[in-house]
Amino acid sequence: MKLRHALSVIALTAAAVAAPAAVAATAAHADTLICEQFGSTTVGGKYIVMNNRWGTSAQQCINVTSNGFQIQTQQGSTATNGAPLSYPAIYLGCHYGACSPGTNLPRQLSQIGNASSAISYNYVGGTYDASYDIWMDPTAKTTGVNQMELMIWLNRQGSIQPIGSPVGTTNIAGRSWEVWQGSNGQNDVVSYVAPSAVGSLSFNVLDFVRDVDARTRVDNSWYLTSIQAGFEPWNGGAGLAVNSFSADVTAGSNSDPGPGPGPGPGPSGSCSATYHVDNAWQGGFTGSVTLKNTGSSPLNDWTLTWTAPSGTQITSGWNATVTQSGQQVTAKAPTWAPTLAPGASTSIGFQANGNSSATPSTFAVGQSACTG
Repeated sequence: MKLRHALSVIALTAAAVAAPAAVAATAAHADTLICEQFGSTTVGGKYIVMNNRWGTSAQQCINVTSNGFQIQTQQGSTATNGAPLSYPAIYLGCHYGACSPGTNLPRQLSQIGNASSAISYNYVGGTYDASYDIWMDPTAKTTGVNQMELMIWLNRQGSIQPIGSPVGTTNIAGRSWEVWQGSNGQNDVVSYVAPSAVGSLSFNVLDFVRDVDARTRVDNSWYLTSIQAGFEPWNGGAGLAVNSFSADVTAGSNSDPGPGPGPGPGPSGSCSATYHVDNAWQGGFTGSVTLKNTGSSPLNDWTLTWTAPSGTQITSGWNATVTQSGQQVTAKAPTWAPTLAPGASTSIGFQANGNSSATPSTFAVGQSACTG
């Protein structure tokens, strides 16, 4: 099980909780009714549909069709500042040990040529989100919680919101999305929220994955484990339906375009970097680096590097994509703020294990050394 919330960081996520291993998916015929808490069935010889009523003892029944499902009964209700009641969904791939028939997932992202998916929804009243839940992990994991959850909210009704906080907007699949980012203590979550209800969508999952790659620690060595689509209701929802769903993952080479060419070589002194320890405890600390553009030209798609002290290992970062290899730390400009104008500053935060009193060195943007 994984922890996630709508507004509370301690609530269980609907999408993460699956049927116990003892509950196997059974072959479905059209109009199969499932009321069991974690009941599931297969459709089209390719997908699994799950009731997944994990957050309530109230009855929920779904009517499974040949290519989707409809919520027939949903009798629960819960506060909108907590977790949803359930995550009835249809999926391709592996979820808590239950893999859809003949799936080629998990598959390493670098070995995926295309991951197309399409959905058509039917909406009714209530408080809910209609979302894809796309899971990734650094290993080919088929059980338990993956380390990255990518959510695509095609509809949001009521006073609910994704985990974390908004970090900007982006354009993917021909649409604008509000991007939220956070962590629930067990896994990272990046959510893409449509500004208004989207009834149907066809897209390449890799377009969203690449955006997550640019924002987080995910890279092409990670594995795509499942593509899921359904609803998270807080109250109401009877009549909500996935009219149709498809997902196909094809083998091929997925070349990571990376963050772009960067600012390139520049004169020494075109940037300054100020390092600060914000909070320290035994064996670890949080810190920040304030990067300022002291030159006369913008720093586009900047990448800041520095040398970490021996024994220091960065475990997470924010306001940039922060990674570490050996003693070299790399902080890439976030996609929502790729340019640093002349005279402008940005603060890059991180958490690390090690001695907080040791000072890093050799700060640079591209080939340009930064002054202290």
